[in-house]
Amino acid sequence: MPRSLWTGLAGILVALLIGAGVMLAQGYNPAATYAALFEFSLADADSLATTLKNAIPLILTGLSASVAFASGPVNLGQPGQLVMGALFATVGGLYLPLPAPLLIPALLLLAMLGGALWAGVAALLRRAFNMSEFIVTLMLNSIADLFTFWAITGPFADPGAFSPMTPAIQPSGWLPEWGGFSSGLLVLALAAAAIGFVFQRWTAGYEWRLTGQNALFARLGGCNIDRNFVTVMLVTGALAGLAGGLVVMAGPHRFLKGLGANYAWDGVMIAVVANNGLPGTVLYGLFFSALQTGALGMELITAVPSEFIQVLQAIIVLVVVASRGRISAWLDAWTARRQARARPLAPAPD
Repeated sequence: MPRSLWTGLAGILVALLIGAGVMLAQGYNPAATYAALFEFSLADADSLATTLKNAIPLILTGLSASVAFASGPVNLGQPGQLVMGALFATVGGLYLPLPAPLLIPALLLLAMLGGALWAGVAALLRRAFNMSEFIVTLMLNSIADLFTFWAITGPFADPGAFSPMTPAIQPSGWLPEWGGFSSGLLVLALAAAAIGFVFQRWTAGYEWRLTGQNALFARLGGCNIDRNFVTVMLVTGALAGLAGGLVVMAGPHRFLKGLGANYAWDGVMIAVVANNGLPGTVLYGLFFSALQTGALGMELITAVPSEFIQVLQAIIVLVVVASRGRISAWLDAWTARRQARARPLAPAPD
């Protein structure tokens, strides 16, 4: 297991202990609370299926942020890219007269296109006017919220609904379930495998990582920094847009006001905890999904407010990030001691 994962797991353990201390201070039983939390998220097939389904947008937006941060661009536009991807998929699901084997891939591609185009706006402004993508992507999130709200209350509104939403997409665009588990997991696995292959095995991925570590060295080494910047922005936008499309196709089957409100920012938080590592992003996405899925059951059984999960997530981020260097140094010292004990003593000189 990579050193970064051991460091993160140690940080999570410390954060859970701190969370237990907070619960004790409030008069709650930490053991019963954590037991109820994971019982309602992992104990049976239904709860596990829900946890895995909820993890899909968390992991995809986490991968979007991880790839961007590790490659140099500070893309914080995942919320806007997610809702634009969801809107593109919804509109396609309303108007494309295709059978399921064609419509589902088409909607996934439309979702990726929506996210990529929205991220491409920031990339274009950076290339044309040297505007910081950090600021632009943050501003585009608000614009995307306003644009999608106009869309679901105007041209694509459901006239029979009492709140802002679109009509349901065609049933042929709904993601099927296999044994209660969403087929979106297959899409997630393919996307994660593709990103992992590009990032670790392809020349382009090597250039991205090199640029993220030292842009000047990468430029002197012959990397096309400007082209790589645009490519990374488009790819990470497509990942966030894919998350939005899967939320629509696997869940409400329509675009609702507030769709995916927390997924994208939680994905950014997961990328920070994972230190932009792709395996860590997947594992932490599953862990955060388990926390969020079990929150309501935890509240029903133990009376601990479900909002405590937000506090616990914040504690995890703070502890893991703040203690990353200390835990890594402790692991280095522990490894050195083990190797020293295992190494045979050299014979004394005559």
